[in-house]
Amino acid sequence: MNILITGGAGFIGTHLTRALLKQGHSITILDNFLPQIHGGVQDLSPDLRPHVRLVRGDVADMTALKTALTDAQGIVHLAAETGTGQSMYEVARYERTNLTGTAMMFDLLVRGAGPKVERIVVASSRAIYGEGAYRCPDHGLVYPSSRPAKDKEMGLFDPVCPVCSGPCDSIATPETAPFQPSSFYGLTKQVQEQMVFMFGQVLGIPSIALRYQNVFGPGQSLQNPYTGILAIFSNLAREGRTIQVFEDGLESRDFVYIEDVVDATVRSVISDLNGCHSLNVGSGQRTTVLEAAKQINAFYGGRSEIRVTGAFRDGDIRHGLADSSKAWATLQYEAKWDFSKGLVAFLEWAMESAPGHSGYDQSLLEMKERGLLRG
Repeated sequence: MNILITGGAGFIGTHLTRALLKQGHSITILDNFLPQIHGGVQDLSPDLRPHVRLVRGDVADMTALKTALTDAQGIVHLAAETGTGQSMYEVARYERTNLTGTAMMFDLLVRGAGPKVERIVVASSRAIYGEGAYRCPDHGLVYPSSRPAKDKEMGLFDPVCPVCSGPCDSIATPETAPFQPSSFYGLTKQVQEQMVFMFGQVLGIPSIALRYQNVFGPGQSLQNPYTGILAIFSNLAREGRTIQVFEDGLESRDFVYIEDVVDATVRSVISDLNGCHSLNVGSGQRTTVLEAAKQINAFYGGRSEIRVTGAFRDGDIRHGLADSSKAWATLQYEAKWDFSKGLVAFLEWAMESAPGHSGYDQSLLEMKERGLLRG
């Protein structure tokens, strides 16, 4: 197929492009090379540049988008602003990229641009679930709402049952969980996913939303201080700087390795599924933030102090773990990379580049000044 990848010069897009080129597909990339993500790099990697059609431009630029859509048979829509915390005070910017850009794409498709489009795959996020699924001893499966700041200020970080306000345990979240985003980023991904399904149905284009968990691996940005906790910790550990862990360190994430993410995405692109499908893409493995910090620090010689601060950010969730059984039933997707194995591969790669922590302290200050980082 002729495949358009919006945001294709980014972390996931670059890996995906290589995989699709190996299968013989023709690739067009639309990317604006935003410095926050790409740093000073303003071009594709040399191994990709001769083999793809590059359209330089913003996803919310109608002219660039129309050019990129020419002859597209498949679309992988990755372009997005992705910082959970940053989205809480850069609201218009996140709305423009994540929602207006998607709306413009469908405006063009409804008008007949890209008339051969046969499939759309959109990068959604586990952030649409908010706190996700829990189990209460008395009320079974429940979905707690966002944690009140007053509870977190007292060190009560775990969500409670929305029925009885008693303790409950985090479990893997299925696609049937209700939308309860706790950040504006999560809200934009929810609406973006719903837009794709609405217009996919109207236009008769099979559409798949992949709800990625915390994606990591070689090639991710070491420069972006707003996303990628493993990259942030690795930058600090390499220079022996203090690693500050929010809350009590026991908050956990489903870190999914880039090769597994690409596998799920390629399967979605080439599948013969009809209709609209939302699928979790995770590892099925829960890792606490404190454990991740310890493994990273140990890899680089253990020179950093790891400080559990009790501080917290508005918009953060407590636990994240995907139930990926639907992705297996639908695409035969199953994660193959263990977290520790993937982490070593990422950290070995990161050693080849200079640490990119220059904006991290500033990002924390921005949130604190706006009352979004407390403690």
